[in-house]
Amino acid sequence: MSGSPKQDAEIARILELEAKRQKETINLIAAENYASRAVLEAQGSMLTNKYAEGYPQQRYYAGCPNIDAIESLAIERAKKLFNAEHANVQPHSGSQANMAAYFALLEPGDTVMGMSLSHGGHLTHGAPANFSGKWYKFVSYGVDRETERLNYDEVEQLALKHRPKLVIAGASAYPRIIDFSRFRKIADTAGAQLVADMAHIAGLVATNLHPSPVPYAPIITSSTHKTLRGPRSGFILCKRELASKIDAAVFPMMQGGPLVHAIAAKAVAFFEAMQPEFTTYQKAVLENAQILAAELKQHGFRLVSGGTDNHLILIDLTPTGITGKDAQEALEAAGILTNRNKIPFDRRPPQISSGIRLGTPAVTTRGFGPQEMKAIASFITRILSHPDDKKIQREIAEQVASMCRRFPTPGIDS
Repeated sequence: MSGSPKQDAEIARILELEAKRQKETINLIAAENYASRAVLEAQGSMLTNKYAEGYPQQRYYAGCPNIDAIESLAIERAKKLFNAEHANVQPHSGSQANMAAYFALLEPGDTVMGMSLSHGGHLTHGAPANFSGKWYKFVSYGVDRETERLNYDEVEQLALKHRPKLVIAGASAYPRIIDFSRFRKIADTAGAQLVADMAHIAGLVATNLHPSPVPYAPIITSSTHKTLRGPRSGFILCKRELASKIDAAVFPMMQGGPLVHAIAAKAVAFFEAMQPEFTTYQKAVLENAQILAAELKQHGFRLVSGGTDNHLILIDLTPTGITGKDAQEALEAAGILTNRNKIPFDRRPPQISSGIRLGTPAVTTRGFGPQEMKAIASFITRILSHPDDKKIQREIAEQVASMCRRFPTPGIDS
């Protein structure tokens, strides 16, 4: 590849190690995926060289006609893919997309409702350590203690009590369908605006496998690298009447020059998501999640909410006596990647936690199917039944590597 880091021996060596790691491990991190070679080539292109503050036909730098064409294409593809009136493809991440949405609608100190981080929400939904929790007065809603699902009546009661200016609908560790139409009614009843964060489920929404928030939320934020399988970045959809506010909140309020190479990669990802095989892929993501969840339950694990409707599974490890941190480390030693995650009403801190989150987007991209899901459930069971047994970890690591060799790694092997 032109411009290869081979001239930098240290980075080249680490990149080779990372390629080996990605090829030889089972990636169950719900927020990760494998981008295609086309996406990687766009993001690694000479577009990195170009500064392009502003928007198409309104740049503050010369030499942007090709950049305008790329960004315009990304915008039109995003609008078409999600049936949206306006799109801003400049945010560098889903978190920055949320920041821009807040800037467009709120003033510091305004009251906002978002899902509690410990119940499945995201840092930008009001976590105290995050800008959202520091700049705005957040009221957190969560799941029902018995069902571990959203109780929309309780969310509505909370909204009526606190009268927030904005309600955030979305999650990063909620394994069930989100009823955006119900959130719209809640927001209307409380006199609030509604923002939907679909970062985790964007690929499912694009293929009509999860209800779309577009008819209900005036602003929708998302990342592009999870189920959507694009570059690590973000974008915003909104109603036409909010376009100028959203665009001004992204630039010049929040960001300077956009990452043009990332925008090109987003355009490629949106194009790929329009193809029939992308729908086939998303259906396989859901099927794999269902099979993995059923197998884990068969092996005796307790799943938060009892299962999953989407691409992710949250295991409650409390009955096993293992912490999320210990489980994550034991599984990683055997070549299986997950992330520790708080469960609803968790008494442990997030650095330790009582759960692990699993997801099927990445392994499905590689071509894993039902038989592999069953094998993975068996691997997880054996490892977590003996979390300190290094011999078992080595044995399973060999089996994991053998399994992975049968499935190419997009962008690395192809």
